[in-house]
Amino acid sequence: MTHRRRPEADSGSYPILGLDPGITGGVAFLFANRVVAEDIPTAGGEVDVDTLVRRVREMRPALAVIERANAMPKQGVASTFKYGVAYGALRTVTTLCGVPYRLVTSGKWKTHFHLGADKEKSRALAIQFWPGCGFFSRKKDHGRAEAALIARYGAETWNAGGRRHERPR
Repeated sequence: MTHRRRPEADSGSYPILGLDPGITGGVAFLFANRVVAEDIPTAGGEVDVDTLVRRVREMRPALAVIERANAMPKQGVASTFKYGVAYGALRTVTTLCGVPYRLVTSGKWKTHFHLGADKEKSRALAIQFWPGCGFFSRKKDHGRAEAALIARYGAETWNAGGRRHERPR
């Protein structure tokens, strides 16, 4: 049997996949020594499931950690529905790809990192954890940052397939 090398994988390392749901959410693959973070692929205003399935299969994560969706106060019915559809698509993708997943509430992972609702603080912490990676440089990269932090929460909490990470000083 011939094994093809995964182009972005660390040798012998399978990443933890972090997923921040929503159309402006993010996807992050956390390896032992680095992170790869991307916007959720979209087509026609919805999650592009085909593209995401291909990407997840390419990266072959050991575990996915998905932020659990819940209704948000003062959010309209249409946007709540759209968010729920995106959340369902992410759970479906991980299942289709055979990746075990865990759900975590935003309150749980944010408390772990001493964060609140301010997405800019999440982005700042991601920059602190992974300086110079370039994945979080734009203000709109908060979804990528939160996906990376969700993956890190999974690594620190469940330590699946990787070594424990330390907080920056």
